Amino acid sequence: MGELGTLDELLAGASVEAEVHRLRPDYRAMLVAVDGMVPSPGDDTSDALLQAAEAAARKALEATAVEQIPHVAHWREAYRAFGAKPQRTRNSLEALLRRAPSGLPRVNRLTDIYNAVSVLHQVPLGGEDLQRYNGAPRLVRATGTEPFDTVTDGIVVIEHPEPGEVVWCDDAVVICRRWNWRQARRTQLSDDTTAALFILEALEPLSDLALQRATDDLVTHLSRLGPDVRVARRLLSADTTASEGA
Repeated sequence: MGELGTLDELLAGASVEAEVHRLRPDYRAMLVAVDGMVPSPGDDTSDALLQAAEAAARKALEATAVEQIPHVAHWREAYRAFGAKPQRTRNSLEALLRRAPSGLPRVNRLTDIYNAVSVLHQVPLGGEDLQRYNGAPRLVRATGTEPFDTVTDGIVVIEHPEPGEVVWCDDAVVICRRWNWRQARRTQLSDDTTAALFILEALEPLSDLALQRATDDLVTHLSRLGPDVRVARRLLSADTTASEGA
């Protein structure tokens, strides 16, 4: 992961299956690959960012229920489109917004940063350790046979998605189930992560400009995590694939 070209090559292999776009033609994913970060646990800066996100969520929820926030409502519709029940399996944005008024979790510096950006910009956002990836990320509708490693009641187990479920995967396993509901154990970010992939996901009514602003905010915070940080990004949508270095 030492060269920007390597990041670009990884992103060039990323894809969204046509069947996913048939569900939601308005779906867009901004992929941000980063390396050269100095590893660290959470710090005062990441905690301050979480506090700002918590305050923003409290303000947003003063007059609007979580499920009525436009981007949350559209993600609920997307979940129903492949058979998931959003009341039981909430998209990552809704789950964070529900937790924010009483306090967002403090996990590690990278996770704290992307959780805060997710809440501040009201966009689902996930992150994985690139050193633990096997191949390029792909968003597909599952066959139901793909393995997904997770933890249930403190025990590591292998689950399988439902047939037709929308999942992120690499060449080996499912990385994230139900679009952006639950991430796999294998690729979780840690205090030692130096290279990571972040995925920001948008549906209407979130505009391309709003998605770009969220991406720029994330990149700004990540770029401060070491003198040799490198970033590449790529937009995946139904009608365009754009890539650039940053």
